Amino acid sequence: MNKRYYTLNAYYRQLFGEKIFKVPIDAGFDCPNRDGTVAHGGCTFCTVSGSGDAIVAPDAPIREQFYREIDFMHGKWPEVRKYLVYFQNFTNTHERVEIIRQRYEQAINEPGVIGVNIGTRPDCLPDETIDYLAELSERMHVTVELGLQTTYEKTSQLINRAHSYELYVETVKRLRQYPKIEIVSHLINGLPGETAEMMVENVRRCVTDNDIQGIKLHLLHLMTNTRMQRDYHEGRLKLLSQEEYVDIICDQLEIIPEHIVIHRLTGDAPRHMLIGPMWSLNKWEVLNSIDREMEARDSYQGCRLKKQALA
Repeated sequence: MNKRYYTLNAYYRQLFGEKIFKVPIDAGFDCPNRDGTVAHGGCTFCTVSGSGDAIVAPDAPIREQFYREIDFMHGKWPEVRKYLVYFQNFTNTHERVEIIRQRYEQAINEPGVIGVNIGTRPDCLPDETIDYLAELSERMHVTVELGLQTTYEKTSQLINRAHSYELYVETVKRLRQYPKIEIVSHLINGLPGETAEMMVENVRRCVTDNDIQGIKLHLLHLMTNTRMQRDYHEGRLKLLSQEEYVDIICDQLEIIPEHIVIHRLTGDAPRHMLIGPMWSLNKWEVLNSIDREMEARDSYQGCRLKKQALA
């Protein structure tokens, strides 16, 4: 590890031997709990534009998005020539497999593309779609990013997630029938009604009950024009302080097996849409605070698991 936890940058350098770009794409998919397939209105924390607020040109054709994104990134890192296409916004397997294939192939065959990351939900991976992803995994590196957010059914219902933890567990097992498909699970810290202990338990269940290869830990961002604003204004949601968040993250890292890649420890939110926590806008200060707390504890990823094994 180049830190006290297994960073995504370290993993990608080990895997690919050099720095790469993860190129975010909006491929025009919707979500099943927005379009009425399983629910209406979407998750209560989700904005109208979903998670694609930072995509350079989300309305452009897919191939054009790809090149505009890498042109933008080359402004900082001109030497990078390998790319992972990240189908990021909304649910990127929520369509018939022939449409999924047609949209993916517009980007993944471009020069330098060595893999694909696919943001999706456990309820949008029928067998025929998994078969296509298995086929892709024989051609390139494939990562499925599964939105879970919480393992607690009460929280899931409160945020209108519209799928169960049991379905997530089942979907992970179905994906792992194809060992070349890697799974990254997403969890959100700070959801309404969840205590610090519950947030740590979310991670414990996620990494011990399931064969996953990576994890993304997000801070809940309260955004304008979301249904969650009502929870906040009616007192059902308390935003975490930076100190609380750092402590929770460090507690979570200590129970994550050291082979699991930490893809994210916080998140990004557009300043003009963010209600809070405003401290989250200083992302590097948050990450540096996590590093300092791990040092102060003389702690590292998975250390509690090792202590339990020795007891």
